[in-house]
Amino acid sequence: MVQDKVYLNKSKAYFWIGLFLFCFQFAFGQNQNKADHLKNLYKTGDYSLTEFRILTKITESETNPDSILAYANILIDKAEAVKPKDSSLEAFKNGYLAKGNALQSKGDNSKAIDAFLKSLDYAENAKDKRSMGYLQISIADTYAAMENKEYAEKYYTKGIAMLRKVKDSINLASALLNAGDWSITHQKYDEALAYFNESSLIFKKLDNPLGRAYNLGNIGIVHAEQNNDLLAENNINEAITILEELDDYYAISIYLTYLADIYADKENFDLAFKYANRSLALAKKNGLKKEISDANLKLSELYEKAGNIELAHRHYKDYIIYRDSVRNIKEVQRIGNAMTSKAQTEAELANQKQKTQNILMWASVGVLFLIGLLAYGLFKRHKFVKATNKIIAAEKQRSDDLLLNILPEDTAKELKDKGRVEAKKYPQVTVLFSDFKGFTKYAENLSPEVLVQTIDHYFSKFDLIMEKYDLEKIKTIGDAYMAAGGLNFDNEKHAEHMVLAAKEMNDFVATAKLDDITDATFDIRIGINTGPVVAGVVGTKKFAYDIWGDTVNIAARMESSSEAGRINISEDTYRLVKDAFDCEYRGKLAVKNRGELNMYFVNS
Repeated sequence: MVQDKVYLNKSKAYFWIGLFLFCFQFAFGQNQNKADHLKNLYKTGDYSLTEFRILTKITESETNPDSILAYANILIDKAEAVKPKDSSLEAFKNGYLAKGNALQSKGDNSKAIDAFLKSLDYAENAKDKRSMGYLQISIADTYAAMENKEYAEKYYTKGIAMLRKVKDSINLASALLNAGDWSITHQKYDEALAYFNESSLIFKKLDNPLGRAYNLGNIGIVHAEQNNDLLAENNINEAITILEELDDYYAISIYLTYLADIYADKENFDLAFKYANRSLALAKKNGLKKEISDANLKLSELYEKAGNIELAHRHYKDYIIYRDSVRNIKEVQRIGNAMTSKAQTEAELANQKQKTQNILMWASVGVLFLIGLLAYGLFKRHKFVKATNKIIAAEKQRSDDLLLNILPEDTAKELKDKGRVEAKKYPQVTVLFSDFKGFTKYAENLSPEVLVQTIDHYFSKFDLIMEKYDLEKIKTIGDAYMAAGGLNFDNEKHAEHMVLAAKEMNDFVATAKLDDITDATFDIRIGINTGPVVAGVVGTKKFAYDIWGDTVNIAARMESSSEAGRINISEDTYRLVKDAFDCEYRGKLAVKNRGELNMYFVNS
């Protein structure tokens, strides 16, 4: 497959730099509308291209990894049926290439390597040196994802050498950028700078400002790691200037946030705050709500490290405001309405009691005349009070039910009794985070009503799953879902129950792709961690129950380090569930602000 330009994609967790990658064959030219059109043509049989070519174009345009895998297998099967086999070398190469890309996207890196190697064999048989070059880089990227240092470096070296021979400038520049990222992973800063500088020169010659911007940004990161603050700032600023012209504000936010992390790790809080505040100002200026939320969260973490708990809490509240879901806000408003209704009923009862007292006073003046009226009045009063008490009881039950819908039972009782909730520390709680892959892009084309209906479809089911396993839903944050187990002290197996709940969530999301309720085809990432937390209620109006602590932060990192359709758990959770579930050790993965942590996938 010919590659004519570079494609920008978010990096995997294994790249320590945590910024962006350029990839070569996968996602280049992806366009779901084009893919659907090609699939319809293929089904009708009415097309001018060869069957091999239209199947190849489908795999290049398709965005769903499962669909790519299906059509790649069709292409391979069709090539198998052709004799002699030499006439179908190109079809085999493209089929296994697409299969490798799909498997890599699904996180099945071992099988992806096998597919890429088969594609490479067919490219070698066809003497297609350009394909050999970028296939070796794809293999290197996949080995890098598996943290296989020996083979990643081996294939980066071979792939770059091959791309130099065939003078494939755009793929060579991209390969150098990826290799530079890998060098940073292993703290080979001089080697990384050499890769980035060469890549930048190529992108400049090709008049590709995006590639040049990312090289400048990465060079800035290397200088920051080497304590060359002035060089770091100059390169980052130059990269940001280019990215601003390209309206790539999300990338700018990533660079600024990462610089804040670097300088925070070095305890240079002046620079850390400078870059975090700059990220927040940029996000506010351009109305980027997600980036505003992320910047507030980063500032909250920085102020917590710096010991300024008041400002840490203020930025964390701003983070909640920008990320809180429409559904949670409505639930809090419903509680307020229920409480107002109860107060109105009590006022009506007080007025009626006053009227009854007036009746009794007049009855004492004319006992003989009003004895019948008094009896009648007492009867009516009894009937009214009885009916009113039923109304009060119903309204009270409604308020209680609404409170229990967003607060744990003990917390709700304390709030009703005292009008406030004291923060509590729990020694061991299991926390789950999840979010949907591709949700932001999907949501851009939806009306608010359809968007809320889609979110409600998934989160309503998640709520039922949590209730089934005696777990507490904490909140939803946009398309993210957060839950915890162990807050009621009764559920001793909260870690096992949380894993069971996560598996059911995963199964439901997979099944929902086939139903007729929504046309959403999401994949879900799930992360779980176990440890101590502090829980309490934030605010006095539109209050929200929440939990805090390092356990929560690591659970969020478990989710961001997970993969589509997988459940990623920490070592603390693994110790509690290893006898109940088949778990796959992923090794030590780099986590921002936490160094390297052991992680495990729970197998289905």
